[in-house]
Amino acid sequence: GVLWLSLFFVWLIGLPVLAELMPSQTMAMVDSFYRVGSLVFGGGHVVLPLLQAEVVPSGWVNNESFLAGYGAAQAVPGPLFTFAAFLGASMNTAPSGWIGGIVCLLAIFAPSFLLVVGSMPFWERLRRNTGIQAALAGINAAVVGLLLAALYQPVWTSAIFQPQDFGLALVALVALMFWKLPPWLVVLGSGAAGWLLSVAL
Repeated sequence: GVLWLSLFFVWLIGLPVLAELMPSQTMAMVDSFYRVGSLVFGGGHVVLPLLQAEVVPSGWVNNESFLAGYGAAQAVPGPLFTFAAFLGASMNTAPSGWIGGIVCLLAIFAPSFLLVVGSMPFWERLRRNTGIQAALAGINAAVVGLLLAALYQPVWTSAIFQPQDFGLALVALVALMFWKLPPWLVVLGSGAAGWLLSVAL
């Protein structure tokens, strides 16, 4: 267990150093996505602002592609971390395509794997520790704030420009929460409705 946890921290500290010493696009991608995977706590949507800060300002992926990929990721089953594969495949510089997707997907999932395997031998002891429980409760509360921040930036600021955008988002929310429609259907329906609105207006 200690070996896996040590490996997690060695990579977290060592990858930025390696990215500076051996500059390459692949190393920069591994460093960025490993760091994002290491720092996320509390669910997939918290990863959005972290990923956007890594890939959009650097010019690896433009903001429109980022948001389109996020919308598509909502329509498919599985964890939101799989969005990393889309981003890797959409890179404006090599590696991109299949290789970029695999590199980013492995890099973002590696920290979770190392932490789970590393903490398994200590899990029962950690779970019963009141200090750990209190820390996790505090982190969970902070995650609510991070989710609200992720809703505002990048989603709200990049997608809601006009009243009809807000109306469409509201209908999608109702369709998901109250009508219990599957996410893929809501994404497709919202895309079709957005296209119809652009033609009509």
